[in-house]
Amino acid sequence: MTQTAKTALKELQRLDGEIREAEVRAEAFAPKLEAVETAALQIETEADATRARLTEMKLDERRHELTADEKRTRSKVLQERLAGVRNVREEAAVTAELDMVRRSLEAEEHDALTLLDQIRKLETKLQEQEDRLASARAEVEPRRQELIGARAAIQGEITELKRKRDEYARTMNPRQLQLYQGIRGRTGRQAVADLTGDGACGHCFSMMPLQIQNEVRHGNDLVRCEACGVILTAPEGEQG
Repeated sequence: MTQTAKTALKELQRLDGEIREAEVRAEAFAPKLEAVETAALQIETEADATRARLTEMKLDERRHELTADEKRTRSKVLQERLAGVRNVREEAAVTAELDMVRRSLEAEEHDALTLLDQIRKLETKLQEQEDRLASARAEVEPRRQELIGARAAIQGEITELKRKRDEYARTMNPRQLQLYQGIRGRTGRQAVADLTGDGACGHCFSMMPLQIQNEVRHGNDLVRCEACGVILTAPEGEQG
């Protein structure tokens, strides 16, 4: 491998480093956005809970109304029957059932009215929560949009860097590129490092034997650190 090829690997690593640095900057916006949206999200959660409870209570009130309607119908039937009874015994039986239906109807109507009152209060509460939510969103929206815009700009930067990186990688020796990417792996660890002035690996700082140092400085073959496996290159001032 020539020094030019080694320099190309270092340039690729530089681009990868810029990409990762930009990705870290983009990722940093997530907690910032979360912090900005926290107050509104809390109110939204409360409003959702109120809305769900309101829906449940309306269904319950509707069930009471339907039951009350059934009892009103039954009460009417009993009243008509009572008007046509022929003996005291039958009258007593119909009257007893009618009284029971009326008491049950009163209970249903009372429960329905109680629920209607609670529903009105919940509707007022929900409206207040929705007003607070709209106010909270309006208050944080400028900052939220600012953060979203800044993140989008960095994401655009990342896209451009990746385009440059891919374009640059296409000009490289495929085997060298494969080795480089194999060393980096999924973690994106450092794959190329200069020798230090005293002949140590610039990544793990293990001292290299003189023969290895000479091969790195003057040879064309690929040389890797025996300790950490990175590709070794000549110090910056010695590269031709």
